[in-house]
Amino acid sequence: MGFTTSDHVISHNDKISLVSRVWCWLHHLPKRLVAKVVGIATMMRNLARDDPRRVIHSFKVGLAITLVSLFYYFQPLYNSFGVSAMWAVMTVVVVFEFTVGATLGKGLNRALATLLAGALGVGAHHLASLCGKIGEPVLIGLFVYIFAAASTFMRFFPKIKARYDYGFLIFILTFSFVSISGYRADEIVELAHKRLSTIAIGGSVSLLINSLIFPVWAGEELHNSVASNMEKLGLFLEGFGAIYLKSSEGEVKSKDGNKSSFQGYKSVLNSKSVEDTMANFARWEPGHGHFRYHHPWNQYLKLGGLVRQCAYRIDALNAYFDPQTQKPQKFPEEIREACTKISLESSKTLKKLGSCIRKMAYPSTSINAHIVSSKAAVKSLKTFLKSGSSYNQHAELLQIIPIATLASLLIDIVDCTEKIAESTYDLAILAHFKKAKIKEKNVVEKSKPENVTKHDEAVNNHVSNAVDCPQVVITIAELTLITSNSSTQGNFGEANSDGQHTLDD
Repeated sequence: MGFTTSDHVISHNDKISLVSRVWCWLHHLPKRLVAKVVGIATMMRNLARDDPRRVIHSFKVGLAITLVSLFYYFQPLYNSFGVSAMWAVMTVVVVFEFTVGATLGKGLNRALATLLAGALGVGAHHLASLCGKIGEPVLIGLFVYIFAAASTFMRFFPKIKARYDYGFLIFILTFSFVSISGYRADEIVELAHKRLSTIAIGGSVSLLINSLIFPVWAGEELHNSVASNMEKLGLFLEGFGAIYLKSSEGEVKSKDGNKSSFQGYKSVLNSKSVEDTMANFARWEPGHGHFRYHHPWNQYLKLGGLVRQCAYRIDALNAYFDPQTQKPQKFPEEIREACTKISLESSKTLKKLGSCIRKMAYPSTSINAHIVSSKAAVKSLKTFLKSGSSYNQHAELLQIIPIATLASLLIDIVDCTEKIAESTYDLAILAHFKKAKIKEKNVVEKSKPENVTKHDEAVNNHVSNAVDCPQVVITIAELTLITSNSSTQGNFGEANSDGQHTLDD
């Protein structure tokens, strides 16, 4: 009897506990809903703040769908197209993309694929109808099988998949739809005509709205992305030289909070797919602004690949900020100065190259000076490492390995930076970047001091009349720009020697 009472008490307590949990959940439910709504609103605000063009794009899509939906609202338009007007709405939903190039590419793919598939579908239906009631479905099925299998296989070709994959998909859909539905429908030509017309209307509305109202060009996005990636690498190298190489171990730990601002290079590591997509869309775009129709988009991809190679080396350098990574306990002053100079000069080179690309201007001659300076630092670093210095003789192997690894990474970064500069100059030539106009500076006579006496002025006039000395203008030869062309490699060697002499002086 006592055991039964105990079970009853436990069951009663469980019920009270369950009711209290439900009540507690219901009590906090409004607060959780409010917090969830606030979180979603904050995320939407951050997305709009990061790129206001996303908000504009949303408004443009809504406007396009509203315009094409008028085919359902107005009876005359509905009588012309009927239920097929829904294809215009579907076309806008599918075709309207963020950039003009993506919209134009998908629109042309859809229109051409629909036209070709509709024509072939009508032809296949006509040929199948000549075979009688028994042979017609067999022949239609054979045509669908052949065209669907062949189109699907062709989608595996890399170039076709990059630019025409959507077109082949629409071709399979439209051909199957027209040829199969023609077996039951009598007015197959009218069906294909309405479908093509509504798709053309939807695509035209999408293209006009996207290209006339705050357009976003894929080519410009690729252009700015490559320039921004180079500036991110330069920003990291600047921070690496200023925080790690110029600071002691204790100072590095105190400045670890600032290194987060130099981590933007990580987005460069996975930028290949985005750049390939932007280049593909840019090829569809017409000429606009400084971008011609046959703009060298492939050169941007080549330059982006070189930037990523440099980013991989920089990612290895980033490990030196990790407290778990073994770091050099003591830097020889010669190595510290050389590594700091390499890091800072490479940083200036990348940042200036990114600025030149962003402004579509020829690389300035100061970029060559930074490259020459960094290569001179590399030479001095190699000389010190190869020399039998007291540090190399007495240092342990575990102390030398981190320093040698750091030096090797910085030397590779200098080589990557030089290749990036060569590729940037090639891009400047192919894209016809504007050249900086060198303005002639006239010699301005110094103003006469107020305390000059009449005697001094007479003496000066006498000397100037006695000695007729013409002005001598000294022109300093500028460093020639780096180019990868074979015709200018010799000049580049001379430029390096001249630049080295100037720096030494």
